[in-house]
Amino acid sequence: MASPDTVAELIARLDDPDHDRWAAQIRRTGGCRQPIHLRGHVLHVDPATGGRLHTYSTATEPGGILRVPCKTRRASRCPSCAETYRADTYHLIRAGLVGGKGVPPTVATHPCLFVTLTAPSFGLVHTRRERGAKLLPCHPRRNARTCPHGRVLSCTAKHSADDSRLGEPLCPDCYDYSGSVLFNAVAPELWRRFTEALRRRFAKLSGLTLKALKEKVTISFAKVAEYQRRGVVHLHAVIRLDGPDGPESPPPPWASAEALADAVRHAASAVTVPIPAAGVEPAKVLRWGTQLDIRHIAMDGDLTEQAVASYVAKYATKAAECVGALDQRINPLTDLDTLPIRDHARRLIAACLRLGALDELADLRLIQWAHMLGFRGHFSTKSRHYSTTMGDIRADRTEHARAEAVTTGRLPLFDEDTVLVISHWEYVGKGLSPVDALLASLRLVVSPDA
Repeated sequence: MASPDTVAELIARLDDPDHDRWAAQIRRTGGCRQPIHLRGHVLHVDPATGGRLHTYSTATEPGGILRVPCKTRRASRCPSCAETYRADTYHLIRAGLVGGKGVPPTVATHPCLFVTLTAPSFGLVHTRRERGAKLLPCHPRRNARTCPHGRVLSCTAKHSADDSRLGEPLCPDCYDYSGSVLFNAVAPELWRRFTEALRRRFAKLSGLTLKALKEKVTISFAKVAEYQRRGVVHLHAVIRLDGPDGPESPPPPWASAEALADAVRHAASAVTVPIPAAGVEPAKVLRWGTQLDIRHIAMDGDLTEQAVASYVAKYATKAAECVGALDQRINPLTDLDTLPIRDHARRLIAACLRLGALDELADLRLIQWAHMLGFRGHFSTKSRHYSTTMGDIRADRTEHARAEAVTTGRLPLFDEDTVLVISHWEYVGKGLSPVDALLASLRLVVSPDA
């Protein structure tokens, strides 16, 4: 039940003469949980006469500030802004499969694969196994061995989808926590080397030099990283064959999806990243896991362009919090035992802090990225020719909002290219008070005219 002070503040907010304008700002942020507070002004000036065509200042806004969306991609921080990011990612991926957003529809005829690159095993973990509609035991072993720490390496449980043990090692003391966080740290480099090896292998299969291949074929891609419950990342990638001009030109007939799949298999098995010995840690050579999934994308097949775009976009808004870790940076001096996280995540973070303190591994920046369990790459990336950009999608949204403002009379109609725009903004805070957050949530379900 709300306290008397909260109720009084709620009533005061509703009775405030500026409440309608405040509510309009909240609606315009789309229900952002942590809107950014800005103070400043914008002047539109005619450069020929020096006359002001339009003036906007936050001095007329409630509290003298303008609230704008935080625009985070992380659903754990702001579901509404993350949903916008997810939708943008969906349209970006789908445009590269069927056209739109400046990509010709003929791109749908280009050979295209959906590839999943996995991490190797760092020890047995509890997992949910299914065969069709039948749920199978986790790790049944008739004559299971006992590990050096006295644990029987077997599990006959049929784990539910929300079982808290999923991803936890059968024996935490046997699990290779160092290898796990180091793999996350070098995953971006493994991906870079994979794309280079893919082009080289495809050129060799085509009987061409790498330079000659670039004059005939472009290999375009878009990828997203996904955290598994065990705390390591997998990469899901859309890989497409185009002609030399990108999606505007078709690839030659000999550039087939089968040849591309062969090149993917070779590249995934060939690339490695060496890790030097550091402290008591031996040298390692990290590579992709043996599980490699390659599927053809077809609009009339089992794996459609809509399914792929939805799948990729879903993971673009998630991070290590799904493993049970935190979604913010961790101070190296923090007592990890006090953090509200899973023990498995705590051990992974501790491994990052321990390894990050070693001079030989300083370049991996494990301490700075301990909250991400060592992964420091971009979650979603694409090659230049794949499709449109997130910037272009956001620019389209901005132009749509401007056109709506002109139509409704909030902004005068003038040519932006011939007007001098002078603006000044300063950051003055973020977020909502508890009362404002309550009212904002109500505004999402109550019509503005109610």
